Amino acid sequence: MTDHAARPASGLGFDPADRGLLSPVWASPDVAGETGDAAIVAAMLELEAAWAETLESAGLVEDGAGAAVRAVVRAVVGAQATDDGGVAAQVGSAPSSVVEPRATTAFDAGRLANAAQGGGNPVIPLVKALRAAVPDGPGRAAVHRGLTSQDVLDSALMLTARRASVRIHADLAAAADALADLAAQHRTTPQVARTLAQHSLPSSFGLKAANWLQGVAHAERSVAALAFPVQCGGAAGTNASLVALGAEPHALAADWAHRAGLDAAVAPWQSFRGPVADLGHALAAVCSAAGHVANDVLLLSRPEIGELGEPVADGRGVSSAMPQKQNPALSALIRSAALRAPADAMQLELAAALSEDERTGGAWHTEWPALRELLRLAAGSAAALRELAAGLRVFPDRMRANLELSGPLLVSERIMLELSDVAEGGRAGIQKAVDAALAASAAGPAEQARVLRKELRAVVREGEGARDANAGYGSAEDLEARLDDLLDPARYQGDAAGIVDRILKNYEESGARRRRA
Repeated sequence: MTDHAARPASGLGFDPADRGLLSPVWASPDVAGETGDAAIVAAMLELEAAWAETLESAGLVEDGAGAAVRAVVRAVVGAQATDDGGVAAQVGSAPSSVVEPRATTAFDAGRLANAAQGGGNPVIPLVKALRAAVPDGPGRAAVHRGLTSQDVLDSALMLTARRASVRIHADLAAAADALADLAAQHRTTPQVARTLAQHSLPSSFGLKAANWLQGVAHAERSVAALAFPVQCGGAAGTNASLVALGAEPHALAADWAHRAGLDAAVAPWQSFRGPVADLGHALAAVCSAAGHVANDVLLLSRPEIGELGEPVADGRGVSSAMPQKQNPALSALIRSAALRAPADAMQLELAAALSEDERTGGAWHTEWPALRELLRLAAGSAAALRELAAGLRVFPDRMRANLELSGPLLVSERIMLELSDVAEGGRAGIQKAVDAALAASAAGPAEQARVLRKELRAVVREGEGARDANAGYGSAEDLEARLDDLLDPARYQGDAAGIVDRILKNYEESGARRRRA
């Protein structure tokens, strides 16, 4: 019998790496490199090197131990032939001759993943390979001393997340600035507001952009406020091994965090999964905020609406079958991430809820891919949103044309509010005029406007002098002038401009100024 499972499915060769072929929202080399297996391996090695240096600084291992481990880590990471997007530079580099070339293959992510099935996590085979690579002496004895696998893997994921969050935050900040510019530029640009997919009232595109800004700025602040704590609890969260070594565990963990570029933790969090859940919430918020923008752009860039357009770039939005099409590809990718992120965030919450004892079996393991996928989705969304916001094309003429499709009935709320007191029959009289205009809807907006004016003239009282609640309008000319104003949708934007101003002021105070600082 032929063993089909033993050979590749195609002639292209077998490559187990996930490079984002079916998830193009994060398929850029930058995002994939910062969150790929090589980046995780590099982070775990960085944590091990920093730990050896911490032990040496505390006098718990012999002099030279930290330097010995660090040299091997630099050589291994520097020698890895990966497309990691700069992970080697993050950890440092050294001549690969520090260790035997064949030793570096022991840290190949594929080998570690396969070996991880034996102990349930990749730290166990990584530590074994690191001990074998460090020359016999004080360095080898310092490797992983006093730690447990969860200490290293949790901390490595936090380190990976911190590094990825730098890019996410920068892209969100740039996108927010671009949205703030759009809101200011189009502060009073007339646009119809749509509720439940229908025209509702006149508004402005500036207000829409300002509302997008609120979501993106909120996500940006959520990412900026994240903590990335080191995990240091030992085998059961008591740090018994460190106490046995004569160390003060909390001080040791704080020094480890400082060396590795993480935050000190109040206490071990191996059974309290708050830091992971917080990270998941912030990353999901990034995808949601970006998704809000993308959803609106997808709708408003439809040819029959035509109010917005994505940036034009070579190769962007092309169709394989229809050369005339300009697909909103950026928005589609962002929306795909927004649809997927909640499931991964929910997975982190579910894992936390089902955490049992001092280390959970299975629930902890499900966090790893969910967290990494959220990092990738958020990073890809933020990068795409930055490009979308910076290059968004706005078509005010189409906005005005669409605003007028509903005719004068778009301002019927205002007519009712302002004319019912001076109309025969009050509200019922105004409603009769509106109903007459509705009946003429098939004839188009112009005919609706003519009918509505005629009916309003018939029910609104005329009186002497200026309009008041009892006398009505002084003349037919006064009423016509008032109807010109009342039936202009651009003059019924409520406090849209004021809301835009307040959002921009709040953004300037809590967002842009903080970034500059």
